[in-house]
Amino acid sequence: MVSIVGRKHSGKTTLVVRLVAELVRRGHRVMTIKHGSHTFNLDPAATDTYRHYHEGNAEKVAMIAPDKFALVERWSDEMHPEAVAARHMADADLVVCEGFTRLAFPKIEIFRRAAHATPLWDPASATARTWRAVVTDADDFRAPLSIFQLSNGRWLDELAAFVERELMTPP
Repeated sequence: MVSIVGRKHSGKTTLVVRLVAELVRRGHRVMTIKHGSHTFNLDPAATDTYRHYHEGNAEKVAMIAPDKFALVERWSDEMHPEAVAARHMADADLVVCEGFTRLAFPKIEIFRRAAHATPLWDPASATARTWRAVVTDADDFRAPLSIFQLSNGRWLDELAAFVERELMTPP
């Protein structure tokens, strides 16, 4: 597992999408987990599954179609992403998480100075050791981490190679 982290509106989702697409293109089985700080609805109001969940108060609602499956489950205690991955994504080569900054798995930060003055990474932080890399538009950014400059036209290829080499278990 690896987590893509960054400040709000820094480009986390865009980085996740591009990195996952590149790793899939390279033949890897990649799955994702998105951290949300508030509840969500996968179905618009008035759909049958929405009604099953909200009006019927079903504990779990599954939607099965010819090309995909979705399961919405109620819980009183948030499940740790490692538990979700173990239960639902055990056959992945890599699970890429978006968010989960405070958890202990390896992190890649997207830091765009165009969006924020400073990165989340703080060398004095107790979690600094979990950072593995920073993808940035700041040509003067320095850290004892792997740094991928957005101005380098090969940054995505180099980042995917780094993830394969440093964060994925060899087959």
